[in-house]
Amino acid sequence: MAGIALAGASVAVMAQAAAQAGAQAGEPKRARGPAARTILAEAPTAGEPVRLAIPKGSLETGLVAFTEQAGVKLVYPTELTARLETQGIDGEFAPIEALTRLLEGTGLTYRPAGASTITLVNPRYVQLGPAPAGTVTLDELHVQGQAQGQGRAAAAGLPPPTGTVGQPPVPYAGGQVGSGTRVGFLGNRSVLKTPFSITGYTEKLIEDQQAVSLADVVLNNSSVRNDAPPYSERDSYFIRGFSVTNLDTAFDGLFYLANPRRSFTEGLERVEILLGPSALLSGGTGRVGGTINLIPKRAYDEPFARLTTTYLSDAQIWTHADLGRRFGEFKEWGVRFNGAYRTGATPLDNNAIEVGVAALGLDYRGDRFRASLDMTHSTQNVTAPTSLFNAVAPGIAIPRAPNNRINTANPFEYNDSRYGMIAGRAEYDVLPDTTVYIAGGASRYNEDFLTSNYRVTSPTGLATNTLAIQPQEIQGLTGEVGLRTRFSTGFLDHQVNISAVEANNKNFRGGFVPPVFNPYTINIYNPVYLPTGSVPTIGLPRSASQPLFAQLSARSVAIADTLSLFGDDRFLLTLGGRYQEIDQQGFATRPGPTQGQVTSDYQEGRFSPAITFVLSPFANLSFYGNYIESLDPVAAAPLTAINSNALFPPAVGRQKEIGVKYDFGTIAATAALFEIELPNAFTDPGTRIYSVSGRQRNRGVELNVFGEVVPGLRLLGGVTFIDAELVNTPGGQFNGKAAPGVPDTAFNLYAEYDLPPWLAPGLTLTGRAIYTSSMFYDQANTQSVPDWTRFDAGLRYTTEGVNGKPVVFRALVQNLLDDSYWASAARGFLAVGAPRTFIVSASVDF
Repeated sequence: MAGIALAGASVAVMAQAAAQAGAQAGEPKRARGPAARTILAEAPTAGEPVRLAIPKGSLETGLVAFTEQAGVKLVYPTELTARLETQGIDGEFAPIEALTRLLEGTGLTYRPAGASTITLVNPRYVQLGPAPAGTVTLDELHVQGQAQGQGRAAAAGLPPPTGTVGQPPVPYAGGQVGSGTRVGFLGNRSVLKTPFSITGYTEKLIEDQQAVSLADVVLNNSSVRNDAPPYSERDSYFIRGFSVTNLDTAFDGLFYLANPRRSFTEGLERVEILLGPSALLSGGTGRVGGTINLIPKRAYDEPFARLTTTYLSDAQIWTHADLGRRFGEFKEWGVRFNGAYRTGATPLDNNAIEVGVAALGLDYRGDRFRASLDMTHSTQNVTAPTSLFNAVAPGIAIPRAPNNRINTANPFEYNDSRYGMIAGRAEYDVLPDTTVYIAGGASRYNEDFLTSNYRVTSPTGLATNTLAIQPQEIQGLTGEVGLRTRFSTGFLDHQVNISAVEANNKNFRGGFVPPVFNPYTINIYNPVYLPTGSVPTIGLPRSASQPLFAQLSARSVAIADTLSLFGDDRFLLTLGGRYQEIDQQGFATRPGPTQGQVTSDYQEGRFSPAITFVLSPFANLSFYGNYIESLDPVAAAPLTAINSNALFPPAVGRQKEIGVKYDFGTIAATAALFEIELPNAFTDPGTRIYSVSGRQRNRGVELNVFGEVVPGLRLLGGVTFIDAELVNTPGGQFNGKAAPGVPDTAFNLYAEYDLPPWLAPGLTLTGRAIYTSSMFYDQANTQSVPDWTRFDAGLRYTTEGVNGKPVVFRALVQNLLDDSYWASAARGFLAVGAPRTFIVSASVDF
């Protein structure tokens, strides 16, 4: 079976690509196309008998075991095997004979269809249970082999080991996370062979969890916590105890292109989260806690059309169309379009959200040249956006969280935004293992708003509120060129990566004399709103006419060499570094003689080294370690600080990490120990001065699990323990205190269970538990926020539509117990968690 790839949904996989992908990962891979699974591994010699021991049971589990024991490559629609059983095999068999025996009694067989093609033929109908409702229609599968010289790795959308344009690494068992991810400029790497803690969440998981924005996706990672209210205009995160804003999110590996406030899930194939600093991997634009990378959707080989209609409580209707098609003799050209519109009231008082999204992804895949172009436009209009409680007076106890349906924002407050982005990437294989690439893009975001800023002054819930207006425009421009190559020198194998990046971010705002809004007192438990018309909203300044307020430029050059010392990638050592320059400038924006003049200017250049290793004593076990740095722009002082908008020099972060990863076959587990240090920036609650003072040192333990424990039971989650400590603070005032806003324990667990076919064919139960321990609000550790737990529960039912294609119904209840709690106390803010929310949807494929 050497050089044979099994293809489902007419997806052709070249043998060379499969072998390269398997060698790259160093482990079997499992993938999903449009309802398809891929398993890639090294293939044995044609007809060579192999020892197999596969017990009776689920055909899906048996095929996974078959690929691992026989070393074959398979791609097939998961619908074919979801409820079928195999009698198993035990003994020595040629691979084709073994496959025949595994398929006995399943209704699947195969026949020759040419010199290099075998077609698996199915009966028109297969009974999947005692009831007629279990009957489904099965199409044909094609088993196709191609000569290595054809160079058709692109036929499956899989890039070569040194490329990234195309489908991302295939999913792991269960389909919820990727078997590999893009590790910055190092390119696609197997999770097992990556010396970092990194996870790629798949489109399937995003759909099954009915995620609205990126904030819903990151809930799957125990080392990530949201620190912005769910019904505000933005998403923001704490990763490994450090702030990471949506502005720091990468799109297809490029920074300052993603929506700086909220990334919607339409158009996303993967959401990849790298934990820890990323100076070597992506330059000075990432944050020390971690980096989030958004992978856009690409067209599948077969025409694809899906319409999803969703209802979200209290009265939001969400319609999403996903269309894809490929053209050309070898399906070289791909088009994928996602369009969505959502509008209506939320469970929050007076709050309503209107969102429109359009995402177009174009790609070309040739023998040696691949390219992609992505264009995205979105609008978001929020009425009465819920606001953070921006400050709590020192010396008072943190008041209990208000009812989660209470909105303190006035009904006339608003936040309206418009976002547009274009990004392109092209790569060319100079040699089979050498790829040069170029990428770049531009984005523009406009935001107009009138919102509240609260300062809680009493444990009884009294607060002072001041309305604020600050229209702004944010522009991003990024470019990258690089080379990836593999070669050998004697007994050493090399993977060399070279990259040069320039990223620029400009912020235009504040070029007006702001209207005077008098502060007033409210109670967060029983707010009294200002009368309609008391604030004239017509004629307020708009974002399109604002002068340049601040800009940040990051330029860098990086090189890394990954050495394979003992063959078969048993020991990988990466040595590298990135020289980067970060320029920050601030400008006077108020009308007058100084408008447009530079008020602050900082430039710093620095070389950030990194060293990593991966030791794999067995094919399914890896130990890893890394030392890596970051050069991070310090956020400007917030509006609530006396020195608002003040700029500070970039901060150097350092991480040391060791970990272990083990693949049990259909489920994997990882563990990591890490220590990160970063200069600490904080707004003093008493003086309200924002400054960089002392250092924050986070030491933590992470335990994670993902995959399919037994057939039909899938788990995804983990637990993170963090000791976040302030050290070297001025005068030692806060030495040894816990860093504000960082919980010492965070737990996430998402589970799915497919009910047996004899009980309820096609029905899946889902559930999730999220726990966050108590945390301190202030540096002195005199104010604390209690712990909280949230439970979600849902159902998913898959059946056959009138056209023989699947129809999926989903129902989900978030915050099942309707608890009210402070979801975050990060960055000196308090954010209330979302109330009980019902989400019901139906997806139909055409």
